[in-house]
Amino acid sequence: MIRVMVVDDTEHVRAMLVDILQLYGFEVVGQAADGNEAVPLAAEHRPDVIVMDYKMPGKDGVQTTREIRESIPDQRVVLYSAFISRELQDEATAAGVSACVPKGSGVETLAGEISALVMDLGQDGN
Repeated sequence: MIRVMVVDDTEHVRAMLVDILQLYGFEVVGQAADGNEAVPLAAEHRPDVIVMDYKMPGKDGVQTTREIRESIPDQRVVLYSAFISRELQDEATAAGVSACVPKGSGVETLAGEISALVMDLGQDGN
């Protein structure tokens, strides 16, 4: 089973993502409301993929990804945001984000991207 962590500052969005990702067969191993919670949680749970919001209070998703990848260089992160632009994609890629998925594209697209990242690693999540 693919292990996923969800980081989003909006509680109902985070809860919805957790529920839907579980319906898609992912194991949600952690949830965080902001970057400060996400960094130690990623180190503790070592998920296969982190689904990361961009706009959060304090550290944004790009800054949080950069911090996580300092201690876990191969951590896969999907930036899942309503604010995806070419500039943000470039900044996110430079920080180590594996993929950017617009929230408007739907959870099916997100689930497909998570699965593709894990398959690219040659892992099945077990």
